[in-house]
Amino acid sequence: MSEPVAGSGPVLEPVLEAEGLGRRYGELTVLDGVGLRLRAGEALGVVGPNGAGKTTLLGLLSGSLAPDAGTVRFRGHDVTALGPERRCQLGIARTHQVPRPFAGLTVLENVLVGAAQGGGLRGAAADRAALEALELCGLLGVANRRAGTLGLMHRKRLELARAVATGPSVLLLDEIGGGLTEAESAGLVETIRELRDRGAAVVWIEHVVHILVQVVDRLLCLASGRAIAEGAPDEVMRDPVVVGAYLGRVAE
Repeated sequence: MSEPVAGSGPVLEPVLEAEGLGRRYGELTVLDGVGLRLRAGEALGVVGPNGAGKTTLLGLLSGSLAPDAGTVRFRGHDVTALGPERRCQLGIARTHQVPRPFAGLTVLENVLVGAAQGGGLRGAAADRAALEALELCGLLGVANRRAGTLGLMHRKRLELARAVATGPSVLLLDEIGGGLTEAESAGLVETIRELRDRGAAVVWIEHVVHILVQVVDRLLCLASGRAIAEGAPDEVMRDPVVVGAYLGRVAE
């Protein structure tokens, strides 16, 4: 299998593509035949009830999980067999629902780890990437604080900044808005919108749907491991199957 070379050649369309992704745990099918296509600068929101397979989908896209079926392609190259470290180096970065920073390191040091380990940067290039990520994510004011002292909002922003410092073409976001206030969520929306406008493709899982629709171009709704609807956010939210079976409370 040939790997894409990070930063080389024109960006092919779509930048990220998955076909027929499946994942099982014993007799339990968690994801069944799910696919997606995402171009540079596009944002896709993924919604659905607990147990729908959303986080599993992100694991398969990031490489932290191996699929039992299907393929993942990045810039036209099959990356299905690559692990998360290699995918991150190529340009696929992920955040996690529960931030787990290096508590004993400063915020800046945490982001430098992302730039060096995830982005493969060294020296001044790593410093620049870290500082730019801190500024974009609103963390310059706490750059020298120990990560273990941060509140939830700053931990969420640090999780995003570490991903941004890798220089991703694709950002995979797992409930990064969960637990935040309306004001905190609004700031996060602006940051993610800015990343999208700079050309990053975004796949964003979020239970708080009104946050998603401020950023995403399309919604993909999963249920019982399968895609039941995909399209413009308003259309998906009005879909009788989605509204009646999965998002009724949100739609109301």
